Amino acid sequence: MTRAMILAAGRGERMRPLTDTIPKPLVPVKGQPLIVYHIEKLVAAGIKEIVINHAHLGEQIEQTLGNGSQWGASIRYSPEPRGGLETAGGIVQALPLLGEKPFILVNGDVWTSYDFTRLVHRDLKHRLAHLVMVSNPAHKPVGDFCLLANGELCETASAHSTTSALTFSGLSLLAPQLFEAEPAGRAALAPLLRSAMGKGLVSGEHFCGDWDDIGTLERLEDLRQRLV
Repeated sequence: MTRAMILAAGRGERMRPLTDTIPKPLVPVKGQPLIVYHIEKLVAAGIKEIVINHAHLGEQIEQTLGNGSQWGASIRYSPEPRGGLETAGGIVQALPLLGEKPFILVNGDVWTSYDFTRLVHRDLKHRLAHLVMVSNPAHKPVGDFCLLANGELCETASAHSTTSALTFSGLSLLAPQLFEAEPAGRAALAPLLRSAMGKGLVSGEHFCGDWDDIGTLERLEDLRQRLV
């Protein structure tokens, strides 16, 4: 059975002072914490084993979500030291909880209508990762990676290509082998993905549904207004 990890260890600096007293994944949206929408959608897709990492005010996350039984989930936690371990570092620490099969990774601070069953049924084949990409939002016009016609992702398009870069949504399916050479400690995910892309080991898809990166107070308020 596919497992999932929700990243919830970020400090949320750009959302201060709100995040001085509440971790960003617990910020309420339309009556419930942002992270609960992910839990509900994962369970609806048949994913009941969920790992959540945390650092800043992490005890609030555990107190609020508990063992996940109220949503039909089984939640386990991966506490990180003060300041967190960044994305790759947090995943490496949590690998013993995630098992040996590919797992779904979800950024805890995004809002989306994406159907996670699409990742549950995705076969990585020989690849190490599959990333859900979105059209570039106004706050990030340049994008992250290019999606080629064959479904592969690359860091930059070739000089003769008309392919434009898209933005990584924070939703993905990752093989544990992506991290097999990564030592414990603070580390970012992007360098690992770029290295795998250079070997043709990362695929992607372009999702055109609802997606928001709740990275600032302004974007949070915009989302709340649209969901009224």
